[in-house]
Amino acid sequence: MSTALAIAGVTQVLRDLLNDRFVNQNVAGQIGQSVAVSTLPPDKVVQQNGVEVTQLNLFMRQVTPNLGWRNEGLPSRDGSGRNRLANPPLALNLHYLISAYGAADLHAEILLGHAMQLLHENPVIPREAIRIALQPPPDQSGTLPPWLRALRDSGLQDQIEQLRITPEFLSTEDMSKFWTSTLAHYRPSAAYEVSVVLIQAEDPTPNPLPVLVRRLKAQPNLAPTVPTISAVVPFGRQAVVELGTTVTLEGFTLDGVTREVLLTNDRFGIEEILPATGGNATKLAFAIPANRAADFPSGVYKLAARIKLPTEAAPRLSNQLALTVAPHVANLPQTVNAGGGTASITLDFTPELRAGQTARLVLGTNEFTPQPFTAPVSSLTFQIPNAPLGDHLARLRIDGIDSPIIDASKSPPEFFDRRIRIQ
Repeated sequence: MSTALAIAGVTQVLRDLLNDRFVNQNVAGQIGQSVAVSTLPPDKVVQQNGVEVTQLNLFMRQVTPNLGWRNEGLPSRDGSGRNRLANPPLALNLHYLISAYGAADLHAEILLGHAMQLLHENPVIPREAIRIALQPPPDQSGTLPPWLRALRDSGLQDQIEQLRITPEFLSTEDMSKFWTSTLAHYRPSAAYEVSVVLIQAEDPTPNPLPVLVRRLKAQPNLAPTVPTISAVVPFGRQAVVELGTTVTLEGFTLDGVTREVLLTNDRFGIEEILPATGGNATKLAFAIPANRAADFPSGVYKLAARIKLPTEAAPRLSNQLALTVAPHVANLPQTVNAGGGTASITLDFTPELRAGQTARLVLGTNEFTPQPFTAPVSSLTFQIPNAPLGDHLARLRIDGIDSPIIDASKSPPEFFDRRIRIQ
């Protein structure tokens, strides 16, 4: 990889190649005067006195990230912020504009033609050419300016990717914007991209020790050898769980000295361990006690089995699956009178409604909001104007979770008798 000097190194290599081209092709003899290659901004190429000399200007107009390397990541550090963990490279594409200047007719065209032919015939810059351009002979090193001597340490010739030169097309509008923004007069120009420059730090990073022995344990089947839950089956094949009903967990390696279930709910900060009963290595059962309704509000919980194996001192925790606790309405079915066309319906339910939770009564296909209340509550009243007469299936919906109304254990399924009759 290269150092931060690599960008300047690429410009110097291109300038050196162009200078060699002009010498080898005797361009000075063709035009009758010496030729120089500069690397100045376009507005500084022409001298202050307005005298224009025959020269070629190489200007790096833009730097863009390399799409092939940009996903290598960013430098990372450990938790203390002191030790570096990785040194991913900064991968860049350099965009150049070559402009030709002439003191006489056709000088600019001659220079631009030689430059474009050189870059066309050398789409990949050889490593040896980079080395020669950045590491001049020892007898010349003392006469070089400090910045040019510093480029010898850029590491550009040794980076893993070679430098590739690709022509770029700039539209008339792009060219116009460029020359206008640089406050310079337009000159014959050609654009090129040089890719890819890899700049990477050399800070020390941790290196793990090599592995002495790899111990492989053959497993005769695909069944996991650690506690694993594959399915959560509520009582009666319901999609949700009501307090006091049995929940069966199916999976692998669920037998042990002690068997428990861990329920967590991040919203309410709940983390409870419940005992498991019955079952075998592929099943265990548990229930959320109905007398602990205040501890388990309606909502979605993360469930995991907590198994202590006979050969281990500490219990193992299985994978996590979702468990949905639904409200249970205690006073259904019921009959209410719609005096004056308005029906007042009171529902008693468990678990109680906590602050921040929303509740709705779904009567048939219609949804109704409760009367004002102060949480926590286990009873809500609903006022229904123009109440429809007849029998209606009733569901209490808390945070989008409905109390069950379908008996899924029967085939075909049937509705529970959880209705409200309005008369």
